[in-house]
Amino acid sequence: MRMRRLRLNLRGPGRRAGTAALLLAALAGLAGLAGCASVGYLAHSVHGHVSLLRQARPVPEWLGDASTPEPLRQRLALSQRMRDYAVSELKLPDNASYRRYAELGRPAAVWNVVAAPELELKLRTWCFPVVGCVGYRGYYDRARAEAEAESLRAQGYEALVYGVPAYSTLGRLDWLGGDPLLNTFINYPEGELARMIFHELSHQVAYAAGDTVFNESFATAVERIGGERWLREHGSPEARAEYAKFDRRRREFQALVLDYRGRLEALYRSELPPEGKRARKAELFAQLREEHQRLKRERWDGFAGYDAWFARANNASLGLVAAYNALVPGFERLFAAQQGDFGRFYAEVRRLAEAPREERRRALGADEAR
Repeated sequence: MRMRRLRLNLRGPGRRAGTAALLLAALAGLAGLAGCASVGYLAHSVHGHVSLLRQARPVPEWLGDASTPEPLRQRLALSQRMRDYAVSELKLPDNASYRRYAELGRPAAVWNVVAAPELELKLRTWCFPVVGCVGYRGYYDRARAEAEAESLRAQGYEALVYGVPAYSTLGRLDWLGGDPLLNTFINYPEGELARMIFHELSHQVAYAAGDTVFNESFATAVERIGGERWLREHGSPEARAEYAKFDRRRREFQALVLDYRGRLEALYRSELPPEGKRARKAELFAQLREEHQRLKRERWDGFAGYDAWFARANNASLGLVAAYNALVPGFERLFAAQQGDFGRFYAEVRRLAEAPREERRRALGADEAR
């Protein structure tokens, strides 16, 4: 979740994105789960989220505090205008989320672990009460996340640890103050800050248990539509220009990665023996990195923000990019089919969230295998 915020629309390696399983699973199922490891993980999740909430204060308190730095004061004020816009124009939930702010003293809200087999792109999943199975496992402590990744590598998986600037509790913890604004993303460029807020709020609109691709692609579609509208209606010329440059790079990054993901998927499904697949896989990843260098040199003016991602690229990281983007075109078509009416769009998305997975994929024009 991108590297400042490599959410990749992922909210890549950064955002976002969506470690909703953490507290919800703990509250719903801590007492019912067997095994010390499971109880220990869920206890870690509860403690981490409660600690985060304790550091959050209402935005008006920060604005009224003479010790609040002026740059932070301005960003918080901007965030509240975006929050109001999310309700009035995008019809997103009007609740306590993103009305408080916390300084965590760290660069990420949580660190997610994702993993995939050596010759597959399908992400390993972890299953929890309430939210179902998801393609990541989040930790509030990076060392714990790295230890989990090492354990997975020892089992033969390709693993990745990435920082997540924000996550959603699906609106089910509004009674605890909802999801707060955090230092991990408050200083994003204006367009990216808007997208972050809109993305996370959209998880409160519809959620299909156990379908990470559906959930994250829906949120990504809402953030794209909402972020572009916000900038068009409220952004300065400078903010719009900054966003256009950033978004062009992001889309080119995603197109490149998804192209090679398709090539690798075809390779892994082929009849080649494992040795042949491994050799061709190495060639494709080398070509992917060469293409990145070409883009960086010829179109990105030397922009180095994706360097770390390409240096660590593996099956898990490619699977993660797909999770946030695979169904976005289908959701955008669905929005257009509802004549741009957010209420009708959300109603249709909620209907799909309750439908069988195969029906969801057909409705969004996607291959079930993705």
